[in-house]
Amino acid sequence: MQKITPFLWYDGQAEEAVEHYTSVFDDSRIVDVQRYGEEGPGEPGTVMTVTFELAGQRFVALNGGPEFTFTEAVSFSVDCATQDEVDELWARLGEDGQEGPCGWLKDKFGLSWQITPRVLTDLLSDPDPVRSGRVMKAMMGMTKIDIQGLLDAYDR
Repeated sequence: MQKITPFLWYDGQAEEAVEHYTSVFDDSRIVDVQRYGEEGPGEPGTVMTVTFELAGQRFVALNGGPEFTFTEAVSFSVDCATQDEVDELWARLGEDGQEGPCGWLKDKFGLSWQITPRVLTDLLSDPDPVRSGRVMKAMMGMTKIDIQGLLDAYDR
């Protein structure tokens, strides 16, 4: 069992969100669904929590009500090996959501994701500040990250 588990608060959408997320990521599954009983606070029989795994990472989604919503202060960064992976995750997680700058997006449930190609970290870590600076400038002008655009900026 992992030591720390992210706990996500939804307003009645926990099961729908989990079904969506587990359809997007390989090595993902729903582990458990718990329902509210007569003692509440939710309607008896409705989903209280859904425990699930995405790419081996365990999460819990709670139908807690409208009191709290997601903000960009917390996001999930997804490591991507290729442009095809970036493109697919961007499309699937961003469907009916909102695109943001620098590889960030909000999904249709309001949760923020960073769809990050692995090469970006390598390029930004280059000891040559001119090259890494060009990569940073290129990334700052992007919504979805374009690996070739980063490489072109790096090699200019």
